[in-house]
Amino acid sequence: MYSNESLDRIAKIKKLKESWVIPYANHYHWKTDIDSIVLSSNSVKTLENIELNWIKNDFQTAWRLMSYKSHWKLAFARICDNTWFIQVCFMNWKFNFNTWKSVVDSLEIWWETKTSYKISEKFLDVWDYIWIKWDLFYTKHWELTILVSEFQILAKSVRPLPEKFHWLTDEETIYRQRYLDLIMNDESYNRIFLRSKFIKVLRDFYDINWFVEIETPILWNSASWAAAAPFITHHNDFDEDFYLRISPETGLKKATVWRFERVVEFARDFRNEWSDPSHMQEFSVIEHYVAWWNYEDNMKFTEDMFDYIFDKLPELNRKLEVKDKEWNKRMVDFKTPFERIDYIDWVKTKSWIDISKYKIWDEDELKNTIRDAWIEFEWMDNMLVPTLIDYLYKKVLRPSIVWPAFIYNFPKAMQPLARQSDEDWNIVEQFQLLVNWWEILKAYSELVDPEIQRMNFYEQAKAKELWDNEATTSDDDFVYAMEYWMPPQSWWGMWIERILSILTSQDNLRDVVLFPLMKSENKDITMWKSKRTKIAVAIINKALCTEKWMELNTVWHLNVAFWARVWKELFLQDKIVTHDWIDIKLNIQHAIIIKQTNSNDELKDLLKLAKSEWIEVSEFTKEMLEITDDKKVINITSNKFFDDVEYFGVLLFWDKEKIESITSEFPLYS
Repeated sequence: MYSNESLDRIAKIKKLKESWVIPYANHYHWKTDIDSIVLSSNSVKTLENIELNWIKNDFQTAWRLMSYKSHWKLAFARICDNTWFIQVCFMNWKFNFNTWKSVVDSLEIWWETKTSYKISEKFLDVWDYIWIKWDLFYTKHWELTILVSEFQILAKSVRPLPEKFHWLTDEETIYRQRYLDLIMNDESYNRIFLRSKFIKVLRDFYDINWFVEIETPILWNSASWAAAAPFITHHNDFDEDFYLRISPETGLKKATVWRFERVVEFARDFRNEWSDPSHMQEFSVIEHYVAWWNYEDNMKFTEDMFDYIFDKLPELNRKLEVKDKEWNKRMVDFKTPFERIDYIDWVKTKSWIDISKYKIWDEDELKNTIRDAWIEFEWMDNMLVPTLIDYLYKKVLRPSIVWPAFIYNFPKAMQPLARQSDEDWNIVEQFQLLVNWWEILKAYSELVDPEIQRMNFYEQAKAKELWDNEATTSDDDFVYAMEYWMPPQSWWGMWIERILSILTSQDNLRDVVLFPLMKSENKDITMWKSKRTKIAVAIINKALCTEKWMELNTVWHLNVAFWARVWKELFLQDKIVTHDWIDIKLNIQHAIIIKQTNSNDELKDLLKLAKSEWIEVSEFTKEMLEITDDKKVINITSNKFFDDVEYFGVLLFWDKEKIESITSEFPLYS
């Protein structure tokens, strides 16, 4: 919808075009930055001297019109570019209008002859882009001013700024229309501009340290190298699912197999996780590998990097104010060297739990130990040891760390890529840098033993089978490359948005991102989504479920498996966050229907159809009911052919119309 003011501007554009004026220029090559004009004090003349000798047109500039006020035969305007702003003066008899095709002192517009002054008065609007030829003078109020001898419209503005934009406080509108925020908010502009300078300084630092910048793929066959849920997309030509990369680690590390000893990538990563002020699904990272280094070398590299950043960017302060997790103001000092904190010792101090003694399949024992310590967090029952330890650490240790600190000595189960310590094989040589409880960067000595790497991948794959959605997946090609030869080395990665948010005292990562990802604002799409109802249909095999408890047990397990795998798809979002960051959980709106069959073959045919059409499936087999040890279930089932599998039940989840059509032959459960 257009406002009356926008409709008036559209009418002006139409009149200009009909008079053969080009209101949207092809190019402009002669711009002088306004800050350079302001510094040209030796070029300033008196108005009397300019009128006596006429304007010499020594310079030209162009940018956006910020204001325009006409005083009969004299008009004052203000233009602003990315460097500064300056006043502009239009005198009734002293300048020409450039139509792009010709320079005129008057023009017929809609059967009325208008002087250049009238054109500027009637056809220029605030936020238009214009160029001017000029000479400088001081007004009687001693304001530096450009006296115009010729002007041209470079781009007409259709929409004015929203009313009362100066007082706009709605975060969503600011993020969604950042271009408006940049127009009126110098702090936002300077922060985004600082981001560009910050990355340049980092590139310079890598350059003087003999790194080679390379690029690795964004699409991968596997979702490896971090404990995070991936984004999945389908490659139509290959007819295969691919993953948006969680991290560029594999590509970087494979580059070290021969001749590349120091590699770095400034990358975009994607993790299908929750959103909050410290998490985004798409984000920027810097990651590097250095042959012959270990994690302690990277600690020294990190401290040197921050010293270099503060030396090269004087607008950043080593001492700055941040808000901790309870929103109390705290001072952070980036003076090096940073403090070092032992991960295992501090978790034990905070919780009385010795996490170093738990191996990857000790999840039941660890869950009991955590609960015995009166500690609880969401989804514990679906986590294995690596994720349990990570969430325990985030619960009891990380929120208390405000000052810059290296956290080191991580349990072996936490990191399948890191090298075990030669002194203690239960820990890995890894560290994180924490500032104000945010993880800013991490690094570790690399595992280069292919046999251990393959075994770690195998353990992670089993964790994935047992519903740990954040477990990493294996990468056979990576192990294959490792078997040729990989030198001793160390990996390092830093999250750009997090460190910039800290350094600029921002509470939300989106404040240092030019255009953060937002949900669609299109009402038609929203309506379509609301009508696209999904349902879950569970089908029980009554031929195998000979007793009622078996049927109920099958329904229960199918629902738990369904919930564990697709719970994020059950909500528009899974929680509401109040203004003071308190979570309120949303309920699900999708129906769950139970049907029945007496044929194992019918269930298997249905499964084949569902999987061929990419429908989400949960399955419950005879072994899953009869055997409580998941390891034995995996071993027995992996040695069977599909035709030999006996199903107690299956559950399908997808669009309502699709699920109803392929399950219509099955009667309701009774």
